[in-house]
Amino acid sequence: MRKTFQLHVEGKNRDRVLDAVKHEIRKYIKRERRRDLPEGADFWDFDCQFGRTKEDAVVAHLSALTGLINGVAAEGGAQFYVEILAKPGKRAPRPAGEAPRNEADGLDEDDEEGA
Repeated sequence: MRKTFQLHVEGKNRDRVLDAVKHEIRKYIKRERRRDLPEGADFWDFDCQFGRTKEDAVVAHLSALTGLINGVAAEGGAQFYVEILAKPGKRAPRPAGEAPRNEADGLDEDDEEGA
């Protein structure tokens, strides 16, 4: 997806347009993740770029896109450019002796310290 989204649309509420843009981006990501993975791939990864225009777009992480979009909207920007390209990803094996993230502190998610 390579697209410039307009936030000022004549006759439409700006907040509704912003919500529709976010919905379109989420829908695209969900659609891409449903595609069949190529041989040897573990998941779909995404290369993203974000900017006010295509020329000043910089690399951004997928999880940061919503915050960047909200930032442009809060500043009163009229448009922004988003580029999201799917690519197959391969998980790297965990180094020996490293604990999984959930078990690093020895507590389950439901446990409280000192309980």
